[in-house]
Amino acid sequence: MSKRENYINWDEYFMGIALLSAERSKDPNSQVGACIVSEDNKILSIGYNGFPIGCSDDEISWEREGEFAKTKYPYVCHAELNAILNYTGTSLKGSKIYVALFPCNECAKAIIQSGIKEVIYKSDKYKDTDSVKVSKKLFDMSGVKYKQYNSRGIKLEIDI
Repeated sequence: MSKRENYINWDEYFMGIALLSAERSKDPNSQVGACIVSEDNKILSIGYNGFPIGCSDDEISWEREGEFAKTKYPYVCHAELNAILNYTGTSLKGSKIYVALFPCNECAKAIIQSGIKEVIYKSDKYKDTDSVKVSKKLFDMSGVKYKQYNSRGIKLEIDI
């Protein structure tokens, strides 16, 4: 008997984990997940967008517009930052991060400072915003590679 041929590749596996972790997000508008992987394809950490530990997501609004302090923006930790902060090892140097959405400029700085060397992202829907333009400039200046995930259109169903 020969080996199975229709298995998923590493990019599909790790992006799948990032997308599955996004399902933990309680944000009604944007569910983002991230998965950090070592150079030898071992999962180092995962994260999703949500409020900091101990901050009730029932007491703070999930609104996107209005007075800044009454929107979700000053409270939500992005998936990339959570994945970096969730890491309990010694170094992320040389690792890759798989993320559902291209990182904002604040997450880009954390990615660079943590030693992550490549970003693989699924969506770049905010590519025309100043935040993403700055992210790409920061990545280019620091030598962090980034590429869009190239989907083969595989659909996986998980019965949990």
